[in-house]
Amino acid sequence: MKVCIVGASGKLGQYMVQHALDRGYEVIGVCRERSVHKLERFQNRITVIPGATNDRRVIEKAVSGCDGVLTVLVPWGRQHYSTGTAQAVLDYAKPGARLVFSCGWHITLDGKDVYPPALKRDEKIARLLGRLTRMVDIDDQIEACRCIFASPTRWTVVRGSDLEEGESQGLPVWSRHVGDPLLASNLTRRSDFALFMVAALENDELIHEAPAIVGCQTPSALAHSTAKEQAQ
Repeated sequence: MKVCIVGASGKLGQYMVQHALDRGYEVIGVCRERSVHKLERFQNRITVIPGATNDRRVIEKAVSGCDGVLTVLVPWGRQHYSTGTAQAVLDYAKPGARLVFSCGWHITLDGKDVYPPALKRDEKIARLLGRLTRMVDIDDQIEACRCIFASPTRWTVVRGSDLEEGESQGLPVWSRHVGDPLLASNLTRRSDFALFMVAALENDELIHEAPAIVGCQTPSALAHSTAKEQAQ
């Protein structure tokens, strides 16, 4: 499988590169020119295309012929970075390609998510700081996901909880809606978030889904597993 990773130089992106290589995929990585050095450890193992991820010419070149595209949607700046990136991927990915996007729990597919007060507070703070500093645009990320949800392509939007570093605990578990007790721990290893993204490429059950994930070894995930076993 030939895979393009948009945002390959970031922490999540580098984990995705490694997981993709571990599966034997051919990897094309896109990142800003000033961040190319972060991918030096993958030298001669991947093809790196430098450029802004919302540059349509860069994306068109990068996704050409790819069977899957993994995209880190980042709410940078006030220049519609997320929407520009998402729309370019939707427009230029080959027909039938698997498109997997990453974002946070604040995105909702059907409006049925129930958010804890802390998450609502953090979103308000991020939105306020973004307007003051012009460094972050949460609303643009939300709009990017609306464009994805309206697309007939084979998309998945993976919604990540809070993240931590550490050795892999395995493939995260997921729910369709934030507010599910399964997700209460609100914590996932960053490497496992990346693992879920890469695994989604070959999981057709996730097409047109927006799974909210949590680490499989977190207390809430383990409690859910125990309750499920007892019910059986």
